[in-house]
Amino acid sequence: MWVGPEEIRCLALHLNISVEQFQVCYLRAVGNRWSLVERPNGDCVFLHPQTRRCLVYPARPKQCRSWPFWLTNLRSPADWEYVCRICPGSGQGQLFSLDQILALLWWSGLEKDV
Repeated sequence: MWVGPEEIRCLALHLNISVEQFQVCYLRAVGNRWSLVERPNGDCVFLHPQTRRCLVYPARPKQCRSWPFWLTNLRSPADWEYVCRICPGSGQGQLFSLDQILALLWWSGLEKDV
């Protein structure tokens, strides 16, 4: 998960630690960008392994807020069905119109070419 400076500050505040401590414990540099550390299986460090729930949900970064409306998840019905199998919240609750999904994609900084 990509994170920017404001998101890093928000996550550090949420965890009640300094930005420097957050950087050491939870970030890795990828070129000139920052990404949250992942577990060996590729899961975000903040995804609880048993409950599959986000441990920093109120402070989650923009990229997380746009989940599951990522282009890779919307390319085909099979892709969407896979997401619904691996993520307990996907396919549940409020239904979103295409316009709402596109707004989320735009807000997250992702392309709008669904």
